[in-house]
Amino acid sequence: MSLTEQQQAQLDKIQLDASWKGVLSDFLLSPKMDELRQFLIAEKNADKVIYPPSSLIFNALNKTPLNRVKVVILGQDPYHGPNQAHGLSFSVQKGLALPPSLRNVFHELNADLGIPIPKHGDLTRWAEQGVLLLNAVLTVEAGQPTSHQKQGWEDFTDHIIDVLNEQCEHIVFILWGAYAQRKGQRIDPNKHLILKAAHPSPLAANRGGFFGCKVFSKANNYLKQNGIEPINWQLDA
Repeated sequence: MSLTEQQQAQLDKIQLDASWKGVLSDFLLSPKMDELRQFLIAEKNADKVIYPPSSLIFNALNKTPLNRVKVVILGQDPYHGPNQAHGLSFSVQKGLALPPSLRNVFHELNADLGIPIPKHGDLTRWAEQGVLLLNAVLTVEAGQPTSHQKQGWEDFTDHIIDVLNEQCEHIVFILWGAYAQRKGQRIDPNKHLILKAAHPSPLAANRGGFFGCKVFSKANNYLKQNGIEPINWQLDA
């Protein structure tokens, strides 16, 4: 779309990779985004602590530009503990204890590909290889899980999934749990691979359906079949 100088100036303020900014500009300039922005401002003005920090809200998109996306792992909302969330679904910053869900992810990775369980939970290396670690909701109030749901983020991330579905081919979408799988209804299974399993949280995983899902090997096999460099799932020490 053709932008006015004011709209362009507004876009320029957003810390977002250019490949994403171009295809998401209509939403970023929409009334829905204005409402979401005002909500976040009001929360901060009320002295509420918001995770992740503002500079990392779009970290998943900045670490994985549109033209590099090979795999999408869809989460629900950020971790709500101090210093955990850094804008990548399921990932925590180095030096922090592994959350139970991520610990289960690593156990499945070990069972599937024999990769040793990492000593840290920072998944940046995956993101840099083309794994879009996208939460459906990109912010949360400290200590209040799901507190920023239904404020507009879901519409934004729906838009991201629509862009990937329509403009790309042969992406692997890893959908753990019912919440992520509802989003999967937007994806064309004739163009992309959709891998579904139970959520890796202890409650869901222990009921069955997560362990043994082998999504990591299935993703790499699909990428290789389509002439795409597979993901090296091993994390740096």
